[in-house]
Amino acid sequence: MKPYFYALVFAGVLAGLAACGDKKDSAARDQEVQKVMQEGMQKEKAMMEGMQKGVENIEKKMTEEKK
Repeated sequence: MKPYFYALVFAGVLAGLAACGDKKDSAARDQEVQKVMQEGMQKEKAMMEGMQKGVENIEKKMTEEKK
């Protein structure tokens, strides 16, 4: 019974140490996700600005046609 207990404790310690090494990978993943989100926000902002310019152009054409 004792050897099994020690084997379980040893496996737990190894698993704990292995989990500690994942922090660098996690940080790199977090930075990548943040970069992708920023790119998406920039694209969305550009799209909104384009839509706003389009609306302004349509309004301008409509006012010119009324004259």
